[in-house]
This record gives sequence, C-alpha cells and structure tokens, in this order.
Amino acid sequence: MVYGAKDLFEAIMMLATPKEAERFFADLCTPQEIKAMKERWKVCQLLDCGNFSYREISNITGASTTTVARVSRFLNNEPHRGYRLLTEKIKKENKNV
Repeated sequence: MVYGAKDLFEAIMMLATPKEAERFFADLCTPQEIKAMKERWKVCQLLDCGNFSYREISNITGASTTTVARVSRFLNNEPHRGYRLLTEKIKKENKNV
C-alpha cells in the first residue's frame, strides 16, 4: 500500500455523514479532482445498470469515451474490485429498504 494510505483510508472511514465527507474532501481535493471523482462514479453507476452504450454515457456525463472504457475495465476486470464492491453494497442496501 502507498505510504500513508492506511491512515487516509482510516480517516475517511470515520466520516459519518455525506456532509462530513463533503467538508473533508473539499479540504483534501481540488474542485477539479472532486469533479473527476464524481464523473467516474456516475460513469460507474451507468455502466453497472447496463442500459447505456459508452457513447451515451459519455454524452450524459461529459466524460470521454476513454474514461468510460477505463471505468468499465476497473468495474469488470481489474482485481481491486472497488467499484464492484460499492455497487453491490448499494444494491443490497436498496433491497433492504
């Protein structure tokens, strides 16, 4: 793991509300970095629902088709499985509501 990453991730885990997360990330990241993360997450959600082509997702989100393809690769093929972990948790939580 990258030096100091564990401390950062543990700090993120302490955030209790979306508002707390918004405040922390506003301090931690530039507006452009936050925009990029929001864009990638929206791309991930649209890819996961399976109803849109890469070009449609690009048009909806403003992300390049290269970004859409990269998010798709990480969602479906890369070993980290971070996107998949959260999409599955969200689906499970939504079933329980």
